[in-house]
Amino acid sequence: MFSPLTPLDWKRRAIKYYPQKTAVIDAEKEFTYLEFGQRVDKLSAALYEAGINPKDHVAVMLPNTHYMLECFYGIGQLGAVMVPLNYRLSAGDLEYIIRHSDAKMLIVDEEFCKPIEEIADNLSLEKIVIVQVSGHKTSLKGVFYEDFLEHAGNDFPEVEIDENQLLTLNYTSGTTSKPKGVMLTHRSNYLNAANVLYHLNVIHDDVYLHTLPMFHANGWGTVWAITAAGGTHVCLRKVDPPLILELFETKNISLLCGAPTVVNMLVNDPKAKDVKISTSPRMATAGAPPAAALIQKAQEILGLNMIHVYGLTETSPFILYCEWNNGFNLKTLDEQATIKARQGIELAFNGETKVVGQDGQEVAWNGKELGEIVTRGNVVMAGYYKDPETTSAAIKDGWFHTGDLAVTHPDGYIEIQDRAKDLIISGGENISSTEVEGVLYKHPDVREAAVIAIPDEKWGEVPKAIIVKQPGAMVKEGEIIEFCRSNMAHFKAPKAVEFVEALPKTATGKLQKYRLREMYWRGTKKVN
Repeated sequence: MFSPLTPLDWKRRAIKYYPQKTAVIDAEKEFTYLEFGQRVDKLSAALYEAGINPKDHVAVMLPNTHYMLECFYGIGQLGAVMVPLNYRLSAGDLEYIIRHSDAKMLIVDEEFCKPIEEIADNLSLEKIVIVQVSGHKTSLKGVFYEDFLEHAGNDFPEVEIDENQLLTLNYTSGTTSKPKGVMLTHRSNYLNAANVLYHLNVIHDDVYLHTLPMFHANGWGTVWAITAAGGTHVCLRKVDPPLILELFETKNISLLCGAPTVVNMLVNDPKAKDVKISTSPRMATAGAPPAAALIQKAQEILGLNMIHVYGLTETSPFILYCEWNNGFNLKTLDEQATIKARQGIELAFNGETKVVGQDGQEVAWNGKELGEIVTRGNVVMAGYYKDPETTSAAIKDGWFHTGDLAVTHPDGYIEIQDRAKDLIISGGENISSTEVEGVLYKHPDVREAAVIAIPDEKWGEVPKAIIVKQPGAMVKEGEIIEFCRSNMAHFKAPKAVEFVEALPKTATGKLQKYRLREMYWRGTKKVN
């Protein structure tokens, strides 16, 4: 008998076999799987009584709390579609997304209500549900979440799920255009989470820390995978390095995910060298190519077992991971870190991924020939919501084009050299901004670094480094340039260096290079 693939079924399994196991820890609150399931069912009943039916869209703007986890399951099991919102977006972007997504209802955290207050009169929402937060007040007219649940009955209709129907509608950041709604199905979420389970070795005893925003590609699949194994979700309202280091000890965290910038924050925190971590946590990192030097620091200072993964919102998100084999253990720590900085090979359950040249043919496995990463298979989105033209431009002949430029090494491991828009072409020579950043991270006085192209009369464009120094560092521009020249081909070294207090980032810690480029390319063609 055919059974549709849906990650919602893992909630049923967890309640059946682990009813008294701690499912969720959220600050001082804890819920067993039985209690969590009861709250989820209450939410489904309340939503149904409020008029939410299969295929209706419900927008959710919450940080990493138990309420956010409840929404993933409570909305989905009605056959409705969850629209996770980035609470750091501007009021204008949020208005566009809520209206474009056809959301009938909004569930919002009281701390993040201000932008919604600004646009509420322009929205056609049927109901707003507000999660109360101590110390915050809102003028929004709505019902409080706990009251919403309390006044609901206990019943909601059992819905027959089609695995190819939408489970979530996730919007891209919209850095160079309007945000795009990525349609992710029950099937794609299920198979992505299966990859998380297998390749991150998720087990029943795992204690997972939600450092990564759950709104971002559905927590990379961990909102489903941890429940599937009957593991424990530990919620984290915001990234707080000292608190994270404390939770490693007090909650025995064994698994987490985050962008390289989060890793950088952890290894540079004053407590990092004193914390006693006994669990040897696995940490998956993605979002931007991590520097090998950063991975080495994470392993040496915190004892983290770093696992590099790669993907996009459009691919649910994972399509590559850096598989480790015992032969790598014979290499030096520096060589190991260099390997771990690669994006890696295909995952087991998602389909085919390769690097192709401009002629559409796969590049040679020589670690030199540059091409674009393309993929097809089970985790690729159903398309962009209400945007067939952009969908057709991204998916050609069945292959989704990522826009990431990479090489394939002789062992088949793919390594990103740059985003197509981040590649620097200076005097006809291609320069990878990520390669230059990797060298910069080896300098002891560099805390964070971004490399972009700036206009140059002679060469067209040249690399410039924007750097956040380590506290108390006195390094000068000339020293940085000379350091790079002594560690790489001279033409690749930055021609200019600027020191700043902070680099612009997304909510997930991803560098926003387009904002840096705008400072130097305004009025010219290269502003994307």
